[in-house]
Amino acid sequence: MPDMTGRYADLQLHSTASDGSDPPSEVVRRAHDKGFAAIAITDHDTLGGVAEAMEAATALGIELIPACEISTLDTDERQVDMLGYGVALDDAAFGHMLRSLRDGRFARAWGMVQKLNEFGYHVSFDRVVAIAGGTENIGRPHVAKAMVEAGIVAEVKAAFTPELILDGGRCYVQRVKVSPADAIAAIHAAGGVAVAAHPGRTGLTDDEVAQFVAWGLDGIEAYYSQHSAAQTAHFLALAERHGLLVTGGSDDHGDINEGRLMGRIRLPYEHVERLKDAIAQRGATRR
Repeated sequence: MPDMTGRYADLQLHSTASDGSDPPSEVVRRAHDKGFAAIAITDHDTLGGVAEAMEAATALGIELIPACEISTLDTDERQVDMLGYGVALDDAAFGHMLRSLRDGRFARAWGMVQKLNEFGYHVSFDRVVAIAGGTENIGRPHVAKAMVEAGIVAEVKAAFTPELILDGGRCYVQRVKVSPADAIAAIHAAGGVAVAAHPGRTGLTDDEVAQFVAWGLDGIEAYYSQHSAAQTAHFLALAERHGLLVTGGSDDHGDINEGRLMGRIRLPYEHVERLKDAIAQRGATRR
């Protein structure tokens, strides 16, 4: 990833506003300490951490792009995450969609706890809520942490099995459905740029990416902490073929799940400049 400026970005980070372990300001501080010029905190289905992150970024002199990660489901009920960069924080329709997804997360977590209890795994929903810091962005990692505390599993990742709360597992509950096409349209309507997150982890095929492009997809996260070199090269070629923006992110959640990943992806700043140009163009058409 050649870059003559030596400036880098991480455009997929998570905070306590959704399912990360660190407050938004701490995520910014960590990124600053690692020498990043620009970042995006892409919390799941919320922009709630952006204001705090923006204040910290301004104080530290690091660039922050307002963003979030929208949890979508395709026609096969597969989760396909869509990153929205540069969305207007005050867009009412976009805010309503995110609120609907968060409300669905609450109901889903409650349902999983009920299923766990039915199968003899005694988990307190009140404890799940406490671990999540409230009901605003409660999710599966919080259920998993409560399972660790209750002695059901030894570590968080051990909760994600077919017996427990893995996708399609015995105690799994489906989420509120927003399609990839709906998410792309909502991001555009809010003045943002839509990027397909971690396509290798999702398992997106070339034909599926082409379909997303037909729906208006703007970019693809070619650089990702779990992508192999071959996957990165493939998605870079795919981006060039379709004229897509290229982004990259570590998907750092702090101490949650895979641990502290920040620093594994250092996206050259030239890609940030292209992303910002696309956001500016989208914002101009929205006005």
